[in-house]
Amino acid sequence: MFDLPVLTKRQRKRATKFRNDLLDLGFEMAQYSVYMKFCGGRPAADALARRVEYQMPLEGHVSILIFTDKQYGRMRVFSGGTREARRAERDQLVLL
Repeated sequence: MFDLPVLTKRQRKRATKFRNDLLDLGFEMAQYSVYMKFCGGRPAADALARRVEYQMPLEGHVSILIFTDKQYGRMRVFSGGTREARRAERDQLVLL
């Protein structure tokens, strides 16, 4: 999650670059300033967090939340006052 300043042209350019960097790292947009990515385990999540930290602009705030598949599956999503259907569970990927 992030909150980056976008008052000047330079700040908007940096914010756009950060969003594009997240997409290049394989993140998907959940909301405008909330991006998410599945990781196969805590070491992979920690490594990814370091890469995000390297990409982030000097101004603004970036928060990284790491939670398990089970915690993600227990998330409740509401839209327009009604609960949305649960998203399909993600397959865990293993590269050989």
